[in-house]
Amino acid sequence: MAKFEGKVALVTGAASGVGRATARQMVAEGADVYGIDINGEGLDKVAQELGQAFKAAVCDISDRESAQAAVSECVDIFGKLDIVANVAGVVRSHHATDVDEATWRLIMGVNLDGMFWITQAAIPHLLETSGNIVNVASNAGFMGQAYTVPYCAAKGAVINMTRALAMEYIKTDLRVNAIAPGGMKTGMTENYHVPEGIDYSLMQPYTGFRGMAEPETAANAICWMASDEASRCTGSILSVDGGLTAA
Repeated sequence: MAKFEGKVALVTGAASGVGRATARQMVAEGADVYGIDINGEGLDKVAQELGQAFKAAVCDISDRESAQAAVSECVDIFGKLDIVANVAGVVRSHHATDVDEATWRLIMGVNLDGMFWITQAAIPHLLETSGNIVNVASNAGFMGQAYTVPYCAAKGAVINMTRALAMEYIKTDLRVNAIAPGGMKTGMTENYHVPEGIDYSLMQPYTGFRGMAEPETAANAICWMASDEASRCTGSILSVDGGLTAA
């Protein structure tokens, strides 16, 4: 039997990158997947590829009501919810003194607030199915990285939020885990621009030694963590960063 046969998964950021790769793998392993993203055109392309097992909706997860509505629609369509993969993310590079409020709100809204709103709405359904949550953190949640202060702050919060949720539900069957990738070949990183006047030597500690990984690398880790093969994992943060944070 396929790994996710009979399971229903909600995947955020499903229009591209790691989210799209995760949706593909879960459908290939038997799941019905509800993908949400702010990119409607990208979702349409994924839906054409994956067929009836994939349903989607445009959603700004940073808005609590929109996130709640997306979770409700997922359950209305498929009848239940077994897995949440919180993949959606956004990154920007700035000198710390140049970060304006709109940029701070965007990065926190997508990377942290939206993850929590989706999770909050999903928990009652996941408790019914003994389901699980996999959050996408980052090596930036473990490392102080110059010129990405808001992103590091958000991803560090994701790591501890994952652990806190795991402990709050430790006496239930609900599992809450995270993966922490390093650099990935996604649209988010391909469109990454650094500001003028930076000291490139400060970036050396987080460039790594093994290059950028394909999105499927992170998707593999997400799918393993979401499967019964990881049944003893809760509150775990799995580094998938090519050894970047090993030192």
